[in-house]
Amino acid sequence: MRRFFTSESVTEGHPDKVCDRISDSILDELLRQDPDTRAAVECCAAYNTLMIAGEVTSKAKVDYEAVARAAIKEIGYYAGDFAYDKCRVIPLIHAQSPDIALGVDNSLEKKAGGEASDLLGAGDQGMMFGFACRETEELMPLPIVLAHKLAFRLAQLRKEKLVDYLRPDGKTQVTVEYDGKTPVRVDTVVISAQHNTKVSQEQIAADMKELVVKAVIPQALLDGKTKYFINPTGRFEIGGPEGDSGLTGRKIVVDTYGGRSPHGGGAFSGKDPTKVDRSAAYMARYICKNMVAAGLADEMELQVAYAIGVARPVSVFVDTFGTGKLPDDGIAAIIGKEFDLRPAAIISALDLRRPIYARTAAYGHFGRDNYPWERVDRVNDLKKYL
Repeated sequence: MRRFFTSESVTEGHPDKVCDRISDSILDELLRQDPDTRAAVECCAAYNTLMIAGEVTSKAKVDYEAVARAAIKEIGYYAGDFAYDKCRVIPLIHAQSPDIALGVDNSLEKKAGGEASDLLGAGDQGMMFGFACRETEELMPLPIVLAHKLAFRLAQLRKEKLVDYLRPDGKTQVTVEYDGKTPVRVDTVVISAQHNTKVSQEQIAADMKELVVKAVIPQALLDGKTKYFINPTGRFEIGGPEGDSGLTGRKIVVDTYGGRSPHGGGAFSGKDPTKVDRSAAYMARYICKNMVAAGLADEMELQVAYAIGVARPVSVFVDTFGTGKLPDDGIAAIIGKEFDLRPAAIISALDLRRPIYARTAAYGHFGRDNYPWERVDRVNDLKKYL
């Protein structure tokens, strides 16, 4: 059966990703000074103004405006009304609600006489998803992998000055045709690249095909029927927050699996690891990736759910889409034996109280090296169940 699936990505200069980057840069600076920081930092950017809001409880002393301007500069906004040294920055930060802290600092299980690992309760209720599959060496779906690589290539061309007309904002989209579960070709590529006023759309289209598409997508996946839409509106000179407002956490599907697996709804950026929106989603990816790498399934989705102030998840759900070497409930039982899903245990296992988050803010949180949740160090432990 032939079918088509599409995923999108955006560059670090996209207005929503600007906000994600600033939120995570602030979080990193807080954790650098105080690893026990509690933070949920969100930004809104519009035209010439950045507002930084949220809750922070920390011993750290951070100049929020300075961190934000440094992040905007690193992204590449040197000119215009949102330039790093020109935009208006409004910090609106207060401490975490004592009602929330009551459950996070001392979980329901700990209050009932539980063990040390029960100390931290989940920072909120909600459900988080993990996913892995054998489509790519990253054990990620092919459409989102290609979309991220195209977006990253746009930024690389701009930052390395391989072309002189690109600006920070940009979007990519890839449609892959499948034969059953096997990706066979790329059907459609969409690239929207912010540019200066001097370059022609014809030049942009030619460069994007030669320097971006051909540099990223394997030739075997492209054919004479592949469709290309390069700056389909005909012009993309105004970008970033000047062109559209931005919000932290508005690109959550870009952050995860490109729509191939559900997203629980909670954003990642700006949140410290006691927030299970972030840490449990990372753990779920870690579990799925190790399970698939160990050969227990070719494709696996994991949902975990929590109640605020309670350490242990209220549910664990596994779906291997018929590819599991064991029944799904048997794989769920293995997860219960091999992985501790309490927040304190997740933080310890993945070493999450470190300033490692600013880099996650663009090009996806999953499928990239050097993140602890991308390790496949439990494979040998899991193969015994085959």
